[in-house]
Amino acid sequence: MDPCPFVRFLVGNLALTLPELQLRFSSSSSFYCRFKLRGLPSQISEVKVGDVAVENRVQVCFSLSKVEVERLIEKSSKGFSELKIDIRDGGSGNGCGGLRRGKLIGCVVVNLNLKNVVENWGINKATVVQNGWVAFGGSGAKLHVAVRAEPDPRFVFRFDGEPECSPQVFQVNGNVKQPVFSCKFAFRNSGEWGLRSRSSASEPCTSSVASCFRSPTAEEQQKPLKERKGWSITIHDLSGSPVAAASILTPFVPSEGSDYVTKSNPGAWLILRPEHGAWKPWARLDAWRERRGIGRNCLGYRFDLIPDGGGVDTISLANSTIDAKFGGKFSVDITTGPSLTPSPTGSFDLGSCSGSGSSSDMGSTSGSGSWAQLLYRGFVMSSTVGGDSKCSKPEVEVGVQHVSCTEDAAAFVALAAALDLSVDACGPFSRSLRKELRQHVAEY
Repeated sequence: MDPCPFVRFLVGNLALTLPELQLRFSSSSSFYCRFKLRGLPSQISEVKVGDVAVENRVQVCFSLSKVEVERLIEKSSKGFSELKIDIRDGGSGNGCGGLRRGKLIGCVVVNLNLKNVVENWGINKATVVQNGWVAFGGSGAKLHVAVRAEPDPRFVFRFDGEPECSPQVFQVNGNVKQPVFSCKFAFRNSGEWGLRSRSSASEPCTSSVASCFRSPTAEEQQKPLKERKGWSITIHDLSGSPVAAASILTPFVPSEGSDYVTKSNPGAWLILRPEHGAWKPWARLDAWRERRGIGRNCLGYRFDLIPDGGGVDTISLANSTIDAKFGGKFSVDITTGPSLTPSPTGSFDLGSCSGSGSSSDMGSTSGSGSWAQLLYRGFVMSSTVGGDSKCSKPEVEVGVQHVSCTEDAAAFVALAAALDLSVDACGPFSRSLRKELRQHVAEY
């Protein structure tokens, strides 16, 4: 099945001049822009002010599906939608708690020709929407901004039920869908890494991968703690062969004096792919609960690649939070960062770039961002995540450039299932788990 059409509006090359207003601010004053596109969450980025060179950098990215573009056209005038940019003084904050507000200095509007986007569906060609200085406020103030629209086709997969119910997974494109995978949720005993397949008596044992990370000591194993462990989910292709798997590596255990799994002691999943008759570690997902404000809880997560398939060095691709009550979207998007390279003609290159986006923290170790650039570029994947006590059927989007075989897509599907299951794994331990997540012999 063909991939689904998406478009990305990349915004960058920000710079600010305030000839008259600058006298009212100290040299240490900071400024930021808030970007608003109808129907999508606002995004923010700091901007340098004064006599500075324009940075070749992507600061913000908005992604829209074909349905979202068509919906915006219906609500817009003559097929144009407005990208509004508020320029404010003061710092910027982000995360589960929202944004810090500063004084409004001015506003810039960039018109996006959405009809032109629709007319060029299927054409692998980027379009420059804006590139240069825009005056605002009538006092000589100017904002330099570059905006580019580029196609971003994606494969879309949808679970036909909750991951713990062992559902089918469909590939979808508009109103058309076809089955491509099936899931098998199961429990494993402590130390057992064998994941059964419908097409074989047993799958290759992956006990060797456990040595990649620290195992619990004998003293830790004897502690009478409540824990959630042993969950695994295997992704099979239509022939019944296992093509990816996710299994709890580090049990989800409440912190001392708490009812939740906390960031200081997160639970962890290992995402595996079959290779040469054995399971090979591909990635690790850590998950925990964070409290943000009164009565507000978030699911925190960190997603790391294991590039050599078994070493201890990992590459962080995403580190953020999702509202635990209402759910949200998990995203790996390596787009924003220093990568807008001027061309000999004086235009700019807003291609798939490297760095850390608003929802991810690229690399905690030196050089990890560079490794990530080599492995993944641009939009990688996203998945919907249901909130507490809600029926969740994850929808997974994967960038076409990151899928060259069935196992590539299946690994991202397994990752999406693991993150969705982490909502329950990190939930209050005073609350009983749903029956599908409880073993018959014991309830963790």
